[in-house]
Amino acid sequence: MKFRSLNAGVIASLAAGVFASAALFLAMLAPVPVQAAAPGTSGIAARPEKLTYPPLNYEPPDPAAYRVALKSGPTAYVVTDRELPLVNISVYVHVGEYLNPAGKEGLASLTGYLLARGGTASKTAEEMEERLAFLAAQLNSGVADTQGTVSLNLLSKDLEEGLQILREVLSTPRFQEDKIALRKQQMLQSMKERNDDSSSIQAREAGFLAFGDDFWANHLATAESVGSISAEDIGKFHQQFFHPRNFVLAVSGDFDRDQMIQKLETLFSDWPYAGQAAPPIPTATRFAAPGAYIVDKDVNQGRVSMMLPGVLREDPDFFSITIMNDILGGGGFTSRITSRVRSDEGLAYDARSSFPGGIYFPLPFTAAFQTKSRTVPFAISIVLEEMKGMTAAPVSDQEIGTSKSGFVDRFPRTFATKAQVANTFAQDEFTGRYARNPDFWKTYRARVQSVSKEDVLRVAKKYLIPEKLVLLMVGQKDEVLLGHPSHPVKLQDLVGGKITELPLRDPLTLKPLPKSQAKAAAQ
Repeated sequence: MKFRSLNAGVIASLAAGVFASAALFLAMLAPVPVQAAAPGTSGIAARPEKLTYPPLNYEPPDPAAYRVALKSGPTAYVVTDRELPLVNISVYVHVGEYLNPAGKEGLASLTGYLLARGGTASKTAEEMEERLAFLAAQLNSGVADTQGTVSLNLLSKDLEEGLQILREVLSTPRFQEDKIALRKQQMLQSMKERNDDSSSIQAREAGFLAFGDDFWANHLATAESVGSISAEDIGKFHQQFFHPRNFVLAVSGDFDRDQMIQKLETLFSDWPYAGQAAPPIPTATRFAAPGAYIVDKDVNQGRVSMMLPGVLREDPDFFSITIMNDILGGGGFTSRITSRVRSDEGLAYDARSSFPGGIYFPLPFTAAFQTKSRTVPFAISIVLEEMKGMTAAPVSDQEIGTSKSGFVDRFPRTFATKAQVANTFAQDEFTGRYARNPDFWKTYRARVQSVSKEDVLRVAKKYLIPEKLVLLMVGQKDEVLLGHPSHPVKLQDLVGGKITELPLRDPLTLKPLPKSQAKAAAQ
């Protein structure tokens, strides 16, 4: 009994010590507020909202400190990080689906996927997979609309072998026939599922409305185009564009910087083929005529996108637009659309807006939500009210203060890790931002803070124009047009009677289905 009592006492003492140490550690980590003293107290704030904090003193890293123009062709951002024995290398490639030849849609995507998964000149795909697993390394690759990526993450002790693997993947990929066949089957299966979810239908049709049927981003892969792609096509596409002159690198991790730069020079020297510079990305978009567009599909809820013509991120109004959209619907629960549609009316779980600046061509403003079919018109009317409200009067001091503080306070997260530093600056190099504005991040917070209520009102009036609205809805057409008995709002009245029914597309050909087939497929 004495032993058990003594043991319990020791345990209690140890536990108390552990908890005390933990509390002390957490207290050291917590920010120290400058407390507003309440009357009759000794420096303790009366309420949490009366706490004040010292200003955040933070300066972003300088991209020039990490930038290296390699003699072998690429521009690299090299950032040493000794915290963990790891190395991260991302190769961004000037290539994209905009380069797909007519009739070969899907070629860029297929090539990008197979780079890291189809073997190399010295290793089959299976041997490569086994070796990467032994090294506990991660190798990935892909090609999207306007950018290709090949990335490698591995232990720093295996860097030499990792660089050799990366060289082979980039310069002498095998494109194994069985892996080509397997990926084609996967792509075909994905196509068959194109109409299964209303979100994929909405995304596809929104692209046609925002950019035009003839825009390259809407030249999507079909069963026929993917079936026509040969191993020769893939090899030719690879050798055209996967060349050091088209590479931008983000390199971070456990290494000596000067030694890494020399290794990178060796990695990209003596390339086995000439390649060619990627041509400019076509930018001739065409926004749809105003009105409502409906895809009739038998789903429980209507999925809605309300779109307006957008801007480039280099637009002088971009920072004012960003704050305006944050207050309107981009700021979560503090934004007006979310507050009205979700919190006040309970019509949707998620209601929001976005106004991204396009890098190469304008991206549209979009307000989006999903709600019951018969409440679609009512929810649309609320969003329209909030959009018009932004143009009718200045936002409040609290709204603009909260929005600007959010962007400023979140700013350091952009550079939270050394990998983020390298990748952020590499992306700026890739997209041309660094060349046009090398001080972008240095001046970012000042430009956010300079946005005034008058700026917000001005850009709202300039861009939130209901007469230009393109409204896309995927759901039960008859129920949507019927409206809700408790809310006498008709879709026809909101859009001036301009309603166009968009046919459901064949998932394998993307050609409009005949009405009888479309109705059957929609159910």
